[in-house]
Amino acid sequence: MERGCIEEGLPTTRPLLLDAQPTPNTIHEISNFNRAARDSSIASVLFLSTFIAVCGSFCYGCSVGYSSPAESGIIQDLGLSLAAYSVFGSILTIGGMIGAIISGKIADVVGRRRTMLLAELFCTPGWLAIAFAKDAWWLDIGRLLIGLGVGLLTYVVPVYVAEITPKSLRGRFTSANQMLTSCGFAFSYCIGNIISWRTLALLGSIPCLLQLLGLFFIPESPRWLAKRGREKEFEASLQHLWGKNADVSVETMDIRDIIESFQHNSEGNALDLFQRRYCYSIIVGVGLMLLQQFGGNSGVVYYSSTIFAEADFSTILGTTALAIILLVAATVSLLLMDIFGRRTLLMVSSGGTCLFLCLVGLSFLLKEHGYLKELTPFMAFAGLLGYLAAFGVGISGIPWVIMSEIFPVSFKASAGSLVTLTNWSCSWLVSYTFNFMMEWSSAGTFFIFATMCGFTVLFVWKLVPETKGRTLEEIQAKMVFNPQDI
Repeated sequence: MERGCIEEGLPTTRPLLLDAQPTPNTIHEISNFNRAARDSSIASVLFLSTFIAVCGSFCYGCSVGYSSPAESGIIQDLGLSLAAYSVFGSILTIGGMIGAIISGKIADVVGRRRTMLLAELFCTPGWLAIAFAKDAWWLDIGRLLIGLGVGLLTYVVPVYVAEITPKSLRGRFTSANQMLTSCGFAFSYCIGNIISWRTLALLGSIPCLLQLLGLFFIPESPRWLAKRGREKEFEASLQHLWGKNADVSVETMDIRDIIESFQHNSEGNALDLFQRRYCYSIIVGVGLMLLQQFGGNSGVVYYSSTIFAEADFSTILGTTALAIILLVAATVSLLLMDIFGRRTLLMVSSGGTCLFLCLVGLSFLLKEHGYLKELTPFMAFAGLLGYLAAFGVGISGIPWVIMSEIFPVSFKASAGSLVTLTNWSCSWLVSYTFNFMMEWSSAGTFFIFATMCGFTVLFVWKLVPETKGRTLEEIQAKMVFNPQDI
């Protein structure tokens, strides 16, 4: 990023974040902070707060995975046409886009915890409307309500978890968001094959109710409290989350300083999206979401049964295997996030998805020309299995982690809404056009997606910063004022 994109620097309130040449006092402060971080034990309330938050991610995963196993049962019981069921399946992304537009502003005004509460007030009746639906209208209303809820959750959950977690554990804790999403997806795919669609919808409401109750017992994000000027609550929340023996004095001072600096230089409204100082953050956040979706994941996840049928492979065996491998990959990502870092996992993940999509494309190309007829179904299965494994390790969840890290609190509402809306709108575009692309050329579809995954590797290598082991305040200050130092 050229210096032409950089405007005035931070006031020199604290040298901890930006000085290229640390002073002895700075080194002493860093040493004290590191020692405090090592000596302090993470409070159980941090684990509880993260668990309650990611219950919303489980709900999101259930909603994404629900439409595939429920398709035959709903069509048979309610007499829906394929076109009517397609409306039911795709309306989730419409609700998600609406939720994404308002997600940042709502989370900024009422707080992270109340935003999750509002989301579940949409999701819970949505699941119940589907479970007791008598016609297509109730199905569509329920699905739209769930979309509104998960549109809010996909933004606020990773943001909340990132804002309550120490830097040494932030990668693993925020990765729990994707792991629970994968758990919900696997749950719908596996359990949906053996129970009715109504029962599956009722089970989908359980994590919503669990989060609704749990939200009354967890603290608000300390960084949001600091931004709102609620000083006593801010310090109490951070101390409560990190443990009574943890020394949070340096952390609280840094949070205050960075918030004051950004509020001094910006009003934090939607017009800030067009300021040159934020161009790097926007390019990284929006670019990752665009490339994540244009790599084809929505098409593969939403239409996996169709893909396996087209490849002459067992749909039940194929979809169950995909659900399990995605869950395993998400668990691996959680364990490796704070070891290898975001950039490494993103490049490995994107490179893997590129190679395995090429394998799927090759299998359909051979099938079209009548070559290796007995082998091509297994090539498609192996390619799709490898694709979701590689996808789950990195590109699936890490863009959400980075989104929660790179935007300052004063700018997070408008930027977060833009990034989340980008994800949902691109998801709708891919899911809507996927069947048309498959009719045009099954092999060509996967080769196009593979090309986008290959481009993702270059994008990450050239532009995406490594955020492992840095405080949110340090990341945000450098992204805005000194991107060349990242």
